[in-house]
Amino acid sequence: MFEAEADGLQELGKAGAIRVPEPVCHGTAATKAWLVTEYICFAAPAAGSNARLGRELAALHRCQAERFGWSRDNTIGSTTQLNTPSDSWVDFFRDQRLGFQLSLTAKRGFSASLQDKGERLQADLGHFFSAYRPQPSLLHGDLWGGNRGFDQAGNPVLFDPAVYYGDREADIAMTELFGGFDAAFYAAYCEAWPLDAGYGVRKSLYNLYHILNHANLFGGGYARQAESMMDQLLAEY
Repeated sequence: MFEAEADGLQELGKAGAIRVPEPVCHGTAATKAWLVTEYICFAAPAAGSNARLGRELAALHRCQAERFGWSRDNTIGSTTQLNTPSDSWVDFFRDQRLGFQLSLTAKRGFSASLQDKGERLQADLGHFFSAYRPQPSLLHGDLWGGNRGFDQAGNPVLFDPAVYYGDREADIAMTELFGGFDAAFYAAYCEAWPLDAGYGVRKSLYNLYHILNHANLFGGGYARQAESMMDQLLAEY
């Protein structure tokens, strides 16, 4: 787990778009694992820091690969996240994001209706990409408010990533899932790289992945939320 996180921090750091803590070392001892990174003293954002975060995230997303996925699997929370490279974003997201999480919900015995709706959504996933062709952008992968901060000079810092190359909308969608990012952030991001008109629908698709993961990690209420999101997405057909 921590080896993959260290590799993710290095991948983000190589892009040079936004500050991340530099990994120092990692390892295991008996039943414990550990990761040591550069220490960064956080502070309240300075004037303009949130807008800078938006611009720098857009710059990160402009770092692209030839295929979706990554060179290794990693984790999203404590759940395995598959990253087998693929030429097709629809196939990648269907099988390695939604499909994998749905296989876990089936093992955990969640409702048959959740599985049925999930399978229907997977079958027609291409509907959401009929006029949209995302490129494989370098993603943080777990971009909620608790995984970003600001150093004492006001520079944005990202940490605790679940890195892969995918649709940049997936990162933006997660910033909206739990909140914590202000209007200046979104305005600056969209000025640097405007979002496609269909983002408003696809963000629910991307956040469904995280809600399914929360259902698998924490249980009940998230499963109901996931099923409600599926209902809304299926109504788009």
